[in-house]
Amino acid sequence: MKHNNLKKPAAVLTALALAAALLAGCGAPSDSMAASSAPAESEAVSTETPAESADEGDADEVAAKKCADLIDAIYVQERTDDTDAQCEAAKQAWDTLTDTQKELVEGENADPDYFGRNTGDANLDDSRNGDEIGENELLVVSFGTSFNSSRVADIKGIEDALQAAYPDWSVRRAFTAQIIINHVQARDGEKIDNMKQALDRAVANGVKNLVVQPTHLMHGAEYDEMCEAVNEYADKFESVAIAEPLLGEVGADATEINADKEAVATAITTEAVAAAGYDDAAAAAADGTAFVFMGHGTSHTAKISYSQMQMTMQTLGYDNVFIGTVEGEPEDTACEAVIEKIKEAGYTKVVLRPLMVVAGDHANNDMAGDDADSWLSQFKAAGCFDSVDTQIAGLGEIADVQQIYIDHTKAAIDSLNG
Repeated sequence: MKHNNLKKPAAVLTALALAAALLAGCGAPSDSMAASSAPAESEAVSTETPAESADEGDADEVAAKKCADLIDAIYVQERTDDTDAQCEAAKQAWDTLTDTQKELVEGENADPDYFGRNTGDANLDDSRNGDEIGENELLVVSFGTSFNSSRVADIKGIEDALQAAYPDWSVRRAFTAQIIINHVQARDGEKIDNMKQALDRAVANGVKNLVVQPTHLMHGAEYDEMCEAVNEYADKFESVAIAEPLLGEVGADATEINADKEAVATAITTEAVAAAGYDDAAAAAADGTAFVFMGHGTSHTAKISYSQMQMTMQTLGYDNVFIGTVEGEPEDTACEAVIEKIKEAGYTKVVLRPLMVVAGDHANNDMAGDDADSWLSQFKAAGCFDSVDTQIAGLGEIADVQQIYIDHTKAAIDSLNG
């Protein structure tokens, strides 16, 4: 199963040369397809020799491999002066392939879904990379997602809510995952700023007051890297403030929970319970239904936040709500551990939902995918549940979650005024 791991380039320097080669060979039809007319079905006689058939198969594989190399070249976490051209070359190579060749695309990270999967309409999104910002900028920083429908509902949903709440501030966007930025640009032609581009844009526009609102879940590694990037530009503005991530301060141990975690726990449980058709969590529990919120997981010290969320659920009386993580960090949030907890508690129905701001690759593949190691497949394979359902929706589209971000932004803006 593929994850959005941030890997170094393997073929960056050769990408443009490969693109030129593709123009000559990727989409060339075989001799057997080039005939101006074909005999009727009843009269059709194969004139191909085994050698000719083999050559045609090799040509398809070569064309697909060249396209895969171009995709792998932009599946990287660093933007260079060649990135725009590489994105264009990869898409051009894909568009030149036949349907048969597209199915053969396979590389270190490349596969037919990179360009071929329908994830919604990118035209409904707003990259928020315009100039004429003014003196006050609210930069909303997200890891990002290449799933268009989730980007619109979740990330744009948060950005729109913040713009409505603070009309005197210009909301702009930055993604921290260059891999995702490249994917969206190559496939859909939508250009999203990375952190450096967004901060350079703010400086060039004469922004005086900068507030940065991350959509990150917690004070993890991505949040730390974002703070480092902002701090490098701090002296270029009159004032800078970085707002809290969704779950607020981490705390010392699993028992230390805060108002942000309580608000998030209430919001996401209420939403999941209603989507499953129950009046409240207690009614769902009485019907034997447990809810599992699957987060990403991390080796960062902030992983205690997942344990705190589990403690919060118990404190609020949501005994049929369980927290899990894809990475299994903390260990008791691994899929097999969560399955055992639910079995021991006696619940016979399970609803899986992402504990992630966006419903992207992890939600659609790791949680709800068809592979044997997806959470949906593992829960079904356990053989002890009458039903296992999924709700593929990110946290960002929940109005009460958006309000938490609004409140965090207000605290950051207020801090600029002393």
